[in-house]
Amino acid sequence: MSRIYLILAMIASYVAVCEAQITAPKFGDGIRINAADSSFYMKAGFRFQTLYVGEWRKNDGESSFQDAKHSFLLRRSRLKFDGWVLSPRVAFKAELALTNRDQSGGNTTEFRNAPNTVLDASIEYKFTKGFSVQFGQRKLPGNRERVISSGDLQLVDRSLLNSRYTIDRDVGLQFKTNHRLGGQFYMKEVFAISQGEGRNVTAGNFGGLSYAARAELFPFGYFAKKGDYVGGATVQEETPKLSIGATYELNKNAVRERGQLGSFIQSEDGTYFGRDIKTFFIDAMFKYQGFSFMAEYANKNASGDDPFVYDNENTLIGTFFTGTGVNLVAGHHFDKNYELTVRYTSISPMEGVARDEEEYTFGFSKYFVKHKLKIQTDMVFRNTVGSNNKVLWRFQTDVHF
Repeated sequence: MSRIYLILAMIASYVAVCEAQITAPKFGDGIRINAADSSFYMKAGFRFQTLYVGEWRKNDGESSFQDAKHSFLLRRSRLKFDGWVLSPRVAFKAELALTNRDQSGGNTTEFRNAPNTVLDASIEYKFTKGFSVQFGQRKLPGNRERVISSGDLQLVDRSLLNSRYTIDRDVGLQFKTNHRLGGQFYMKEVFAISQGEGRNVTAGNFGGLSYAARAELFPFGYFAKKGDYVGGATVQEETPKLSIGATYELNKNAVRERGQLGSFIQSEDGTYFGRDIKTFFIDAMFKYQGFSFMAEYANKNASGDDPFVYDNENTLIGTFFTGTGVNLVAGHHFDKNYELTVRYTSISPMEGVARDEEEYTFGFSKYFVKHKLKIQTDMVFRNTVGSNNKVLWRFQTDVHF
């Protein structure tokens, strides 16, 4: 029966598209569909990343790295759709994950034992040029590195700061504003109210809601091509540009170990145990000509500064990942469309939560069509206090139609 519905949907889509104007301006700009009666516009795109990872560990007392592991992965494969209906003031965005790695984590009752296929699905109404309301599932206004698309990253993947402390995606409302403070000085704000459990949770709200607010300052004007959320300097700024942002999020009675991510904390009888989680980010992006620099600081705490959760029998059943982190990234884009990048990341979890980590990353990127067609490779040196050190070599190709 599901095949019949799929065939009918494809036939209906074909009939509708036949009446519309279809264009594909150039590689990387997707397929654009304009309704014959101008009632809707949609841009459809597809991208994928292929990845190799080599990993070596250095055990205590040994002088060389050993225990080599090799992985070949289809890191990401995604369909993207965005556009508007009836009027450009009514915008929509949808993004679907196709690879197993992208869909993982949904095989529990909170997700109805279904894969995490949907990444984004939202509709946005633009009341005025400087104010809009968005409803649906999208990235929360969290740390800058997380909001940057995985297809626009300066290195092969995001840092430890993001993987440990990000507030990721959620379902709810977001209110967005922007205005000029004077001259070329601009400011943006985002306020979000969301369910608090992360993307694709379908079994209801287990704790309280999440409340997030972010403000960004642009003292020298906006970046070209929204470059404040694009890694590296693929679009070079003729004059210095700076964005300074800060985010505060309160996730009331969160029941997942990382707020919107991680395992659900529950006792053997299925009772969920939660705690208020407060997350603070401050970050900056600077670009001038071929130089780019990004800095981030993260601080995540549980109520009472106590990340450990016990059930009614005083048995430890879960730990919230709390602590602080710093992430610094600098790069230079050269004339022949290649870029050299260095990154330093330091993670300091609260005592008993996890071990301190430091990571040094050295990367090389070759851009053929900016971030739409590129190859990237980097070498990562990770030091974990009281544990084995690790070296990673990663090589990735990225194609974005």
